[in-house]
Amino acid sequence: MKKDIHPEYKPVVFHDVSVDYKVLTKSTMTSSETIEWEDGNSYPLVRVDLSSASHAFYTGKDRQVAEKGGRIEQFRNRYGIETPPEELAAAAEAAAIAAASEAGSGEAETAEAGTDTSES
Repeated sequence: MKKDIHPEYKPVVFHDVSVDYKVLTKSTMTSSETIEWEDGNSYPLVRVDLSSASHAFYTGKDRQVAEKGGRIEQFRNRYGIETPPEELAAAAEAAAIAAASEAGSGEAETAEAGTDTSES
């Protein structure tokens, strides 16, 4: 092996934030965050969204994306991006229309299309 070209292989704590599971292992990953482990030492902390503690293959539970808010919502939460107000208004309107159509009311669709169904 050539010297000084490989990353340092050292102890790192991986934290699965979806189920609050932490594991100390060795890795070449680096992080500016640190955590004090059970042995009293401080190790770099790498946050992950998925591990063997939360993956459906290992847990036997099928966790759907919709249960966590959808991919766009997950992205916005992960990176601290706020949902624009116009998207919130559009989502609320779409939810109201969907609720009205599920209730068997055709009023929402005709009001949305701008047609008048009343007889003169």
